[in-house]
Amino acid sequence: MSQPTPLARRLRTLWARAVRHQPVLSKAAVALVGLVFVWGVWLTYDILSGLPGRDDIRSLGNMAQATTLYDMSDRPVFTIFKEQRIEVPVARISPHLLRAIVSIEDRRFFAHNGVDSFRVVGAAWKNLLQFRAAQGGSTITQQLARQSFLTSDKTLRRKLKEAVLAARIEDQYSKHEILELYLNKVYFGEGLYGVEAASLGYFGKPASDLDVPEAALLAGLVKSPSSYAPTVNLERATARRNVVLQAMLDEDVIDRPTWEQATHTRVKLQPKAGEPEASGLHFKEQVRLKLVELFGGERVYEGGLRVYTTIDPAMQEAAETEIARSLKEIEARQAAGKKRSRPSGAAHDDLLQAALVAVDPKTGEVRAMVGGRDKKASGFNRATQAQRQPGSAFKPFVYATALEAGYSPASLVDRLDEPIMTLEGAWIPEDGHSEGTAMTVRTALRTSSNRAAARMIENVGIERTAEYAKRLGLGSVPQVPSLALGSGEVTLLSMTMAYATFADGGMLHTPILIRRVVDAQGVTLFETAPSAERAISETTAFLMSHMLADVVNAGTASKARSDGFTLPAAGKTGTTNDYMDAWFVGFTPKLVSGVWIGFDQPRTILRNGYAGDLAVPLWARFMKSATRNDKPSWFKPPSGIVSMDVCRMSGKLPAGGCDDVAITNNDGTTVNRSVIQTEYFVKGTEPTESCDLHPGHSFLQAIAGVFRGTQNVTPVTAEAAGLPAATARADTPSAEAPVTPAASELPQSQTDKKKRGFWGRIFKGKD
Repeated sequence: MSQPTPLARRLRTLWARAVRHQPVLSKAAVALVGLVFVWGVWLTYDILSGLPGRDDIRSLGNMAQATTLYDMSDRPVFTIFKEQRIEVPVARISPHLLRAIVSIEDRRFFAHNGVDSFRVVGAAWKNLLQFRAAQGGSTITQQLARQSFLTSDKTLRRKLKEAVLAARIEDQYSKHEILELYLNKVYFGEGLYGVEAASLGYFGKPASDLDVPEAALLAGLVKSPSSYAPTVNLERATARRNVVLQAMLDEDVIDRPTWEQATHTRVKLQPKAGEPEASGLHFKEQVRLKLVELFGGERVYEGGLRVYTTIDPAMQEAAETEIARSLKEIEARQAAGKKRSRPSGAAHDDLLQAALVAVDPKTGEVRAMVGGRDKKASGFNRATQAQRQPGSAFKPFVYATALEAGYSPASLVDRLDEPIMTLEGAWIPEDGHSEGTAMTVRTALRTSSNRAAARMIENVGIERTAEYAKRLGLGSVPQVPSLALGSGEVTLLSMTMAYATFADGGMLHTPILIRRVVDAQGVTLFETAPSAERAISETTAFLMSHMLADVVNAGTASKARSDGFTLPAAGKTGTTNDYMDAWFVGFTPKLVSGVWIGFDQPRTILRNGYAGDLAVPLWARFMKSATRNDKPSWFKPPSGIVSMDVCRMSGKLPAGGCDDVAITNNDGTTVNRSVIQTEYFVKGTEPTESCDLHPGHSFLQAIAGVFRGTQNVTPVTAEAAGLPAATARADTPSAEAPVTPAASELPQSQTDKKKRGFWGRIFKGKD
């Protein structure tokens, strides 16, 4: 008999020991099995605890939706979002995209019940070979579960939870419902969530219109949007698209000719999602602030609200275009004058700024709003937040107060050569338009006389003027004599709304940016009805509009006419001390707009930089564009308004010499002109006395006057006669220099009376 080998002897020894220790080993095995069981129970509990229940899974469709803002014609223009998403049903998603997604992400999607066993085994094998979690093997349903309820941690625990959730989702939703949820939730890069936003964002078309190569590109983004986005790396995006096309070919969802054509198609991006927001961002921000105030941030950013605003995109674009143009022109003048040039890389608060607001005077609806030259560089809205002195643009409110107190456009403002007594002593405002001792209210407003405005506020009362300013929406202004020259600080929006009061018969409107808000289910949550209250009488509003028309036609804003704006209009310029602010607020019966130009930290814009040269051209060009389809119209005299001829200089009934006065222009030339004009009055305020400046003459004096050519021994200046100057003259801020108008630019009721013939010059009869 052969002897056992050493190995056999060793095995027998081990077996004998095992038999002797069987009770101990049995206990260890039992303990191990117990530990595995406990661990399994704990793992099962850990996985199942905290998982969403049935109701949570049914709420998968409740995704964060962007709030959409619509323009005045109900066209979408802005979005406000936490996730930029537009939900669409699966029926409105291109079949090409459905096939592409399934081919590249989950080719057995329609065969499994949430977890693809073949894919799990394959992924596990590849991960084992590479000693890391290189491949996840998640189905579309699992991805939906992860995106909705889980983190992106690559752990076994998360994968098991994902599998359980996927099975529950498959139990409650059909395959097409799962595809719809997935394609509306998945991220496509560039802040775009869901296939509709992605399709609009990359190709400028709805998801229903995607062709094969476009669908393949979007499907390829899902794996890694930051890596494959065509806006980041077009070459990599194209390569990834072709991988998807190959998968579609392998799955027989496209044929080879289609594959060949699609792989050779160049990617053409035509983004649409961001384009509407290229302008109007200050308007959008004002709306957003109001929405958050009304509904809270969460509902605004995630609730899918539909907000119908008042913005006119064409006006908004024109406003931003003209502001950019005007700032460029002014900065060129700064550089040419060596006053200051814009330094390269200058801080934003060191740049010249401008703001514009346009409003429908009948409703208060804001059509355009620009709060600065660059919204992205500064969130400060200079149209609504900047408090600045308006300069002479405040003077209309002084004269509106006077009209309410019983003055008329023909009332004389006298004692212009006398100082005004203040708490600080005697004050005579600087003024280049007050050569005489008196002028009518109409002439004072047209020429922007500082002394006349200061005298008028003294006559009617500073406190009373401040009260009317408050009625007109300008808030509390300082009750000091310099208030007449615009020393109180106001916003551009409040000034524009105050001028809109003149254009709407004395009614002050609350500015409206939001017409209506509707929730995602179509329920109206908020609706704005035009709100107005009477601030001044209808007759005062008409008279102010009529006088302010002189400013545009023949006064400090007459550059609007030379710049090509021809519609009947009214308005007022404002230039502050040291030329630090340039204002103009003007209106037609259908639109009122205000502009402001200046620096955030006030300093001189340009030496002799009057508003008539800086703000008026901006306003005129904007209005020319904004009203290009409007027909000429003007305000009709309301009940209680009468008209009659008066002398421009005295404001009284014409006397014999009022139609033939020697007028000296600024260039030194002298002409004989009539100073008779048709004036409007509130009934009961008409003059009853005849002009004592140009009395009639005897028959022999009249005959002599025919041969002399004039009846005045001493000629008067055009401005003293209440007539437009023949040449422009510069003077102090708050009294802007007039620009020579054409005779045809004067309102018909303001043109000089027809020259009289031989017998008319003798008998001086009234027209």
